Amino acid sequence: MRFSGKTVVVTGAASGIGAAATALFAREGAVVFASDIDVAGGEKLAAETEGDVRFAECDVCAPYAIKALMDRAADETGGIDTVFNNAGAGGARENIAEIEPEAWDRTMDLLLRSVAFGIRYAVPHMMGRKGASIVNVSSVAAVGPGYSPTTYAVAKAGVLHLTKCAATDLAQHGIRVNAVQPGFINTNIFTASLDIPEEFKAQAKASIAQMSSNAQPVARGGQPIDIANAVAFLASEEAGFMTGTSLIVDGGLTLGPRHSWDPEEGGAFEALIALEEQVKAAQQTA
Repeated sequence: MRFSGKTVVVTGAASGIGAAATALFAREGAVVFASDIDVAGGEKLAAETEGDVRFAECDVCAPYAIKALMDRAADETGGIDTVFNNAGAGGARENIAEIEPEAWDRTMDLLLRSVAFGIRYAVPHMMGRKGASIVNVSSVAAVGPGYSPTTYAVAKAGVLHLTKCAATDLAQHGIRVNAVQPGFINTNIFTASLDIPEEFKAQAKASIAQMSSNAQPVARGGQPIDIANAVAFLASEEAGFMTGTSLIVDGGLTLGPRHSWDPEEGGAFEALIALEEQVKAAQQTA
């Protein structure tokens, strides 16, 4: 019961990582304000989750809605101990040679500005709370290109730097700020962005799960609970000496190219060794 008596706010809580984190925080004693634009999904989560879960409709692209969420959580419980800035989607898919300003701005509002104002409007209710902690969702896409569309990657890199800057700004108030960087996690974020009929999305999700299980050294697809466990750790006193940093939870996806960990692929070094052995064998038969 690491969060007994604590108040936790989770954005993007109706499904995926947000739902898993909500359930984990509530199971460990927190009062959880689970927010989302998906009213039906959020109300179902609150009704079916063990513990004290209170759904709050919130569009994180609207700063006034974020403020109302934080104010409500504080008004009902006396303050806020943890904020998990999780809400997001795939965003614009166009590359930098094609994207329009409006699509760029929508993606940045959803993935980066929402985190900034999730912090901004929570902080007044977190000051003076022992162990106060903020956890932001970044991504492996923040470490370099190739993991996501360009705009998403830039926004998630911004979340990492925002996390560091906020950690320095809020140290004086005893508030820790960290981030988590998921790899390929089996949630709806991938299929939601696909332009295919709903009846095919389940099949697409299964295909994505199979692909992700083959994409990294840990030979299984990432699950929402994998990220929720990391978030709960960062929010807890167990991580009390951590601030301004991030945890990459990706099954080893970012370790290197496939040949660096898959013996069947064979990389440049292995090729050199094989060549050396061939030369030695030729010398012995000469």
